[in-house]
Amino acid sequence: MKVQQIIDLILDSIGGGRHIFPTCDILAYGDPDMEVTGIVTTFMPTVEVIQKTAAAGANLINSHEPTWFNGSDETEWCLNDRVYLAKKRLLDEYHIAVWRFHDHLHSGTEIDYVYRGIIQELGWRPYLTDDEKQPWVYEIPETNLKDLSEWLKEKFEMEQIRTVGSPDCRIKRAGILVGGGSLGLGREVMPMEVMERNDLSVLICGDITEWTVVEYISDATQLGMDRSMIQLGHERTEEPGMKYLPFLLRRHIREIPVMFISTNEPYTYY
Repeated sequence: MKVQQIIDLILDSIGGGRHIFPTCDILAYGDPDMEVTGIVTTFMPTVEVIQKTAAAGANLINSHEPTWFNGSDETEWCLNDRVYLAKKRLLDEYHIAVWRFHDHLHSGTEIDYVYRGIIQELGWRPYLTDDEKQPWVYEIPETNLKDLSEWLKEKFEMEQIRTVGSPDCRIKRAGILVGGGSLGLGREVMPMEVMERNDLSVLICGDITEWTVVEYISDATQLGMDRSMIQLGHERTEEPGMKYLPFLLRRHIREIPVMFISTNEPYTYY
């Protein structure tokens, strides 16, 4: 199968067909007519991911986030940039194409497959309080902020986790907003509304803005309320969706190997 045939198959079988316009789900690099030897799903097509893809004998990267360091994968701004040119040479050398699967993965159907991935990773499906159309709120066994944070550190292989709130904050109802969802999806007050409306004692975040969720939780803590926040980051909260994706793709693509390669937690802590 060729690159474009794979793209169309993924969109039709999982993404609800090509129906989101405008979209960032584009072929960011490569030849749509190239025969595909193997498919890699990943959060971001970093240099390391590209090298591991080539070593695995694959030549199509299915990435959730951009290749060229901006949301729409525009390249006019960096045509003479040394990082861009070196990465482009690497893709050319290995004959690798990169297709982004973002909008249709999140909202192409009634299921957000990124949330489905993190539910799978956490093992929290039994705790989901609503169906997968609103996969934000979970009734978990009672714990506290410190213990939950330590468990998440191990689960997501992180050296450190940023939290706001008392380590002893009692937690029973947890909320998750992956990636940029904790920025509010265009309404920066949305995460606080989610916490109040659902009586959440912890919000597990991707990205954060310090004058919104951080200040809100800080004030709540200083007022003696059991509210807290755990920031895992954009990559750690959304990568499970791409880790889960090969299981879906193998139902429709049987003759070509499909594998997941982790982008890995992006930060080093000192």
